[in-house]
Amino acid sequence: MELNNNQAALILSASEDGEITMDVESPDMNGLASALCHALAKKLMRDEAFQAELMEMLQGESEGKDV
Repeated sequence: MELNNNQAALILSASEDGEITMDVESPDMNGLASALCHALAKKLMRDEAFQAELMEMLQGESEGKDV
């Protein structure tokens, strides 16, 4: 995937044992899009309530419920 200067990507990787890693890629690592991806990554790593909410959403999807 090729990103424009005003774009950034938050890349999530999951290992077989369920460990999640994150990386941010952007041509402009000092731009707004990159800053937003870094902020989202920090929220994902540090906010336990947000992590729990995401897990509930994933469980709902795996059970066929609308989220």
